Amino acid sequence: MSNDQPVLQINDLTLSYRRNSGAVDAVRDFSLSIDEGQTYGLVGESGSGKSTLALAVMSYLNEDGFTKSGTLLINGQEISEFDDEQLRKLWGSSVAHVPQNPFTALNPSLRIGEQLAESIKAHNDLSDEEADLQVVKMLEQVRLADPVRVANSYPHQISGGMQQRVMIALALSSKPRLLVLDEPTTALDVTTQAVVLDLISELTREHSTATLYVTHNLGVVANITDRVAVLYASELVEDAPTEDLYRQPLHPYSRGLLDSVPRLAQRKDEVPLQGISGQIPSLEDLPSACVFAPRCPVAIDICWQQRPALESPTPDRRVRCHRWPEILAGQLSTHREAQSPLLVEGFSSKPVLSLDNVSVVYPQPRSITEWLSANPPKELRAVDKVSLEVQSRQTIGIVGESGSGKSSLARAIIGLVEPDAGHVDILGATLPSVLKLRDKETLSQLQMIFQNPDEALNPYLTVGESLQRPLISLKSLSSRDAQLQAMELLAKVRLPSEYLHRFPGQLSGGEKQRVAVARAFATNPDLLIADESVSALDVSVQATILNLLISLQIEHNTAMLFIAHDIAVVGYLADQIAVMYLGRLMQFGDAISIFDPPYHPYTEALLSAVPPPDPSVEQERIRLSGDVPSAIDRPSGCPFHTRCPRFLGEICVEQAPPWQESEDGKRVYCHIPIVELERSQSPVLRFDSSGSRE
Repeated sequence: MSNDQPVLQINDLTLSYRRNSGAVDAVRDFSLSIDEGQTYGLVGESGSGKSTLALAVMSYLNEDGFTKSGTLLINGQEISEFDDEQLRKLWGSSVAHVPQNPFTALNPSLRIGEQLAESIKAHNDLSDEEADLQVVKMLEQVRLADPVRVANSYPHQISGGMQQRVMIALALSSKPRLLVLDEPTTALDVTTQAVVLDLISELTREHSTATLYVTHNLGVVANITDRVAVLYASELVEDAPTEDLYRQPLHPYSRGLLDSVPRLAQRKDEVPLQGISGQIPSLEDLPSACVFAPRCPVAIDICWQQRPALESPTPDRRVRCHRWPEILAGQLSTHREAQSPLLVEGFSSKPVLSLDNVSVVYPQPRSITEWLSANPPKELRAVDKVSLEVQSRQTIGIVGESGSGKSSLARAIIGLVEPDAGHVDILGATLPSVLKLRDKETLSQLQMIFQNPDEALNPYLTVGESLQRPLISLKSLSSRDAQLQAMELLAKVRLPSEYLHRFPGQLSGGEKQRVAVARAFATNPDLLIADESVSALDVSVQATILNLLISLQIEHNTAMLFIAHDIAVVGYLADQIAVMYLGRLMQFGDAISIFDPPYHPYTEALLSAVPPPDPSVEQERIRLSGDVPSAIDRPSGCPFHTRCPRFLGEICVEQAPPWQESEDGKRVYCHIPIVELERSQSPVLRFDSSGSRE
């Protein structure tokens, strides 16, 4: 087969879904080709058509989906008319898929080795023994340290990062020519994500695999793709080499996405996120002219009257915009009007929240053998002697991998779990350790925003009812006053008053999270805890929510504890940052200084794992080996010593590190002297020629 022929060739493809009112187009007039060894990024907000296109490439649309027009060819063959037998051969030999959630894709009742062996034998004439040997080789290829143990494990017995590596091994087992990756790292920590992305890049280069990478993470796209296609409201609006698109996007939507992403060391009081106003239109109500005109900062009359054609400003670029010539010539800026920095000043001297040596321990059930042996039950120490203070109008950010204790600390503060030791004080008074012992005043002082608004909002209550409940139950307002207050809250989160009568199922993900934010501020709390509250959102919606949190915090003088694993987002929002690992604080300091040496080695690794949303940025490369150890069998000495790239030896294993303080007030929990850390470390971020941060 000639290497000149694209592995994937899509020509003027329109994909539709049947509805009661007829059919709606989820992808319109889409064209794209991917060559052997090329990685293509596909980006856009939720509802843009990314997943529909990925499913079509796999010929896996549901029964309501169909190809309305156009062609989709793999290895030069049109696949829309393939029968089941031909599709099975296609999936086995030419196309493979790595999903977002590996746990739901793996069979929970079969061992990992059995699932891999089944796939291998389906495409190769091998004996059971030969297939088992091949399984071990595949698991070694995806850098799993103990492949035999993994092969003998069930999916629930290995971590999420290991599960995703198994899925990569499974996808590459038949040596496909095309790999479709659908948000494969969205649910992973930044450190695990970095390892998985390195692995994908290495293996696809080694096998010259064509790759379609579907994601909303612009940092990932910048670092591993050769080209980027930008989808908006079912249309391809821009297609360009990755470096060209990031250097000079020619469509206002592409620029809006890039402006929505916080860069490492970008601060809320210096450069506010611009975001994109409004929301993506419904497929049933697409504008007849330019689909982006209602949200575009530079739309003119023709944009409302005529649909732009997909044009080629240069031989290797395509854009669908009436104004691209002005943008390309530098005569028109598509940046939104700059906002004033969001200044949060005047922290109180008296802390709103004070944590003193707080520990959270979860007793573990004993096995029959442990019962018979009279062994004491094991304990999972999720939080270990954490002390922090948060002042009025101040934001403390907490970062760390899954298993670091961030959410357990939040639950201990909010009263969902009882601390095993230590004190939690709010406004100088000790909080009752469990929720049922707290009075109305205490409950109104402390509110929380959860990661998933679908789980936080009652689907059977209207938005108005959800907002009025805390006002009536905690503030003792009348129904009439609560309704008026609910309308004011909606206005503060930029939602119209008619949303009071809508149910959560009638809202987008971003709108649900705005309602959750409004409800959290309903009682004018002294302390707000945000636990991964923006991690599941599109970058454009995330920017809006972050700016919203800051403005409401200023208005209500609220202290905030902001928990996330994305250190770039935390660095943008927080005034001070605490880095947690295996229940312990590793580093604490001002957000301004946390991005400069000296770093705790764990902080250094976290920073280097964040993919910058700019392909031209150089960043130090540090990769952690292995997974976070079990909090049941914690390492002795320094909890980080089993993975530390700057491991000293016996002292790290046997002795707990001291707290050290740098000249700029940064505190580090490490055996390596501060001066030695500073001397041996270079900034993880590189600076451009002007001296400003990349």
